[in-house]
Amino acid sequence: MSRRIKRMNPKPRERDERKEARPFKARSAKPAGLRPGGKPGTKPPRFASERVDRRAPKAEPEKAAPAKPVEALLPTKVQTVKVTADENNMRVDRFLEAHFPGLSFSHIQRVVRKGELRVDGKRVDSKDRLEEGQSVRIPPLKLDTPKAPNPQSEAAQKTLAALKEMTIYEDDDVLVLNKPAGLAVQGGSGMTRHIDQMLEVMRDSKGQKPRLVHRIDRETSGCLLVAKTRFAASHLTGAFRSRSARKTYWALVPGLPKPKQGRISTFLAKEESEDDTVMRIAQHGDEGASHAVTYYAVVETAGNKLTWVSLKPVTGRTHQLRAHMEHIGHPIVGDPKYFNIENWQLPGGLQNRLHLLARRIVIPHPRGGFIDATAPLPQHMQQSWNLLGLDASRFDPIENAPEE
Repeated sequence: MSRRIKRMNPKPRERDERKEARPFKARSAKPAGLRPGGKPGTKPPRFASERVDRRAPKAEPEKAAPAKPVEALLPTKVQTVKVTADENNMRVDRFLEAHFPGLSFSHIQRVVRKGELRVDGKRVDSKDRLEEGQSVRIPPLKLDTPKAPNPQSEAAQKTLAALKEMTIYEDDDVLVLNKPAGLAVQGGSGMTRHIDQMLEVMRDSKGQKPRLVHRIDRETSGCLLVAKTRFAASHLTGAFRSRSARKTYWALVPGLPKPKQGRISTFLAKEESEDDTVMRIAQHGDEGASHAVTYYAVVETAGNKLTWVSLKPVTGRTHQLRAHMEHIGHPIVGDPKYFNIENWQLPGGLQNRLHLLARRIVIPHPRGGFIDATAPLPQHMQQSWNLLGLDASRFDPIENAPEE
């Protein structure tokens, strides 16, 4: 697909996939929720000075409705469960995880992949969403619920210490981690250590552990949101579905993107091989193709050879930012999957590692107000910023990007 960049002001809710990257114009954000002490429809805080300090004394929050009782034992025979109103629009894998805490991610995926779990008699994918009133056939689950490690064990203490070191925000409902580059969020083939597995040491007395709310790539560092309670998980995943969550990423790319601020709109489809999985630019109607939208803004340049860009994904497709930047001719430095510029030389002193940071996340808190967390540059990106003379305290123009 050819790349077309036109200078024009986007119209609200315009989704013309033929104009894949175009400049954006600052405008008011869509109403996104209730700011403490504000009126419905006010937008979330954009600057650090507006953040809610949840560690300061505050009024007792309204208590959430009691969570649905957890079925403690795994079924030994086939059973059928009706989807409740509270479970409407819940993903199939999350539905299983909610009913059977401790059931491993790999076991859930295997049960769904083999077609042993059925919804209204039909096979489903683990990412499919359920509707109220549907009947879910659950097969016998023979895998024992994993036991929480002894909190006094040396290994558990080291894991707890590692999680504490990563923590950049925490309260009774929510945890925001600064995930280091190279550490996977979830397990895969041959994967023995990942965030989901590390969270096992945080299981409560009822056997429930904190839940992942979203994911970032293994080689991407930065803000990772975790729900410590089922109540929080339901509200936070709902915020992602309604696009009330705002995420900002920082990246280093070769050359100078033109225009300096723009919108990238394409369809992406997964392309799998024996060795790898990448996202390719697809056409509307292609099998497995999903619409993806990203806003980008140039923050600062280093001699027109390298550019610091800020990215704001509107949708959340796999490898979306990496595939989109490669599509407009400015792949992210150090990207082993999408950086394919021939004869390009990495400037001396810079490490050949993915220069992509999940810099900031702003999302409505389940009990009111907003969570606003920011992750620092990882060591290899900080080294690059220092060598290139980039000022990390500069104003980020992505703040003015539209919300859709």
